[in-house]
Amino acid sequence: MTKLELRDLGTTGLKLSCVGFGASPLGNVFGLVSEDDAIASVREAFRLGINFFDTSPYYGGTLSEKVLGKCLKAVGMPRNEYIVSTKCGRYAEGFDFSAERITRSIDESLARLQLDYVDILQCHDIEFGSLDQVVNETIPALQKLKEAGKIRFIGITGLPLEIFTYVLDRVPPGSVDVILSYCHYSINDTTLEDLLPYLKSKGVGVISASPLAMGLLTERGPPEWHPASPELKVLISMRMLLMIDIVQVQLDHLPRYGCWVKSISEQKMLPVSACQAAAAHCKEKGKNISKLAMQFSLSNKDISSVLVGMNSIKQVWFHHLS
Repeated sequence: MTKLELRDLGTTGLKLSCVGFGASPLGNVFGLVSEDDAIASVREAFRLGINFFDTSPYYGGTLSEKVLGKCLKAVGMPRNEYIVSTKCGRYAEGFDFSAERITRSIDESLARLQLDYVDILQCHDIEFGSLDQVVNETIPALQKLKEAGKIRFIGITGLPLEIFTYVLDRVPPGSVDVILSYCHYSINDTTLEDLLPYLKSKGVGVISASPLAMGLLTERGPPEWHPASPELKVLISMRMLLMIDIVQVQLDHLPRYGCWVKSISEQKMLPVSACQAAAAHCKEKGKNISKLAMQFSLSNKDISSVLVGMNSIKQVWFHHLS
């Protein structure tokens, strides 16, 4: 069986599997997951070539970290054969990007994960804190953790793309090794693409999460808590349907897809995301909207890994085959 492609993560020297194992579902975020299913999914992920696992103390109120730690120990892969990323600053009780909390947070995470170090520690959803605090207090605290050997590389995450340039323009070069962006590189939104040359010039690696737009690009549709307005969840975007047709036709020529997008619309982000209608449209043509979304997200080699949530062998197989 062909294993997943490994891609360089910026200038870190890390090589991430192009599909990353998003471990938030292991925190029962989307429903109960048994320990046996969790272990089986992580074991299968390793077998298929997935070497990158992402979690956070926020997911399931620390449960995701605990379960992932149990899974990694049960599977027993050598530590140098997989990459673990966790986060800090966002917790079930709220946000805290202070140096004191960040320093305490990594020790708590390492205990839950049953690890001596994590490969990447990321400031989680920094737009909800003070960006100046992140620049002047959080990043320096993370540098000390790096020097102490508790973390290897430093990252920042968030939704608004402008937060990344704000921080990277204000910290010393090399202080931030990676950014994690979500919901900004898939068939409904390619706005991350404009930022990629800037990130490459800074030597910063790129991880993209939520290629299915938090459920918008699935046959089941988005969950009730999805932040998009009702108008954004309905089916009336003809542009989206046209894009889906193009993705189908161009599956063997995905690197050229950006040109097609620009010819359809001057916008990088489509105003209306097609849900049930788009999924049905794909189904009529013998395609699955989620697979098309994953295929498109994986097509850009400047994105080191595409993170997607997994909690079963079936899901691991589905995303591997995409």
